[in-house]
Amino acid sequence: MIYYIHRDISADLPAAKLAKVAAYSEQHFHRVFKEVVGEAVHAYVRRVRLEFAANQLMFDLDSSVLAVAIKSGFSSVSSFSRAFKSVFGVSPGGWREQGNSVHQRQKLTALLPNNQAVSADQLHCELVEIDPIHVAYVRHLGYDKSIKQAWQTLLGWASSQGIKNVQQYGLLHSNPVWVPLADCRYVACVKIEKPLYARGLVNSLTIPGGLHAVFYLQGKYGDFLLQLSAILADWLPSSGFKMQSTPAYVIYKKNHFLAGDGVYELELRLPVSFY
Repeated sequence: MIYYIHRDISADLPAAKLAKVAAYSEQHFHRVFKEVVGEAVHAYVRRVRLEFAANQLMFDLDSSVLAVAIKSGFSSVSSFSRAFKSVFGVSPGGWREQGNSVHQRQKLTALLPNNQAVSADQLHCELVEIDPIHVAYVRHLGYDKSIKQAWQTLLGWASSQGIKNVQQYGLLHSNPVWVPLADCRYVACVKIEKPLYARGLVNSLTIPGGLHAVFYLQGKYGDFLLQLSAILADWLPSSGFKMQSTPAYVIYKKNHFLAGDGVYELELRLPVSFY
């Protein structure tokens, strides 16, 4: 269901429809979703929509508040504004005007171990049309070194399935510029040839294809969030592109959650469009 929700957060996503897709009664679906995910389904959908809207308001300055509301799955400006203010404490227009990206990026910089400023002109980008990718995955709540546990579980599963030369991916559902690191949702993934039919701790999804801005990044643990922040706050608004609602993700050449020295080499793929 989380995969289904994130495929298009602007779609109509009432609980009755989601329960039908999941093949549960609506009452049972509500109970199971909250037990597994930790929050009610309507609260989860609302939160991810508002996080996406916060990104759009800050990084897509050409779109009106109405356009952002519709793209984020809200039917009117009034309902969007009420929901947004209840979470972020200001109106959508106020959020855009008061430059929260700069303020929050300064807070993020202070929290991270290497706290070195990063500018987007230091980062090399290519535009690439990418095919969909089948992956097996383990979800993790929180962006910190405990992500290693998810990777150990997933790589243990891959070994048991005889998967060799494992290609590692990380899906980034949350923007750490304004989502607390403890609440960020991360998905550890390995490439597989076809979807899984036996499901449990390890499941499968398809990473959507399409046009992506690809950045080649390296550094030590803590640097990546600053690089991501620079890309979203500096590169994206000046690029002329709009960020899509599907998740950004990385392909690891060296995974800092597993490497003893905490060094990473990776590709960041940011889904974008012209409109």
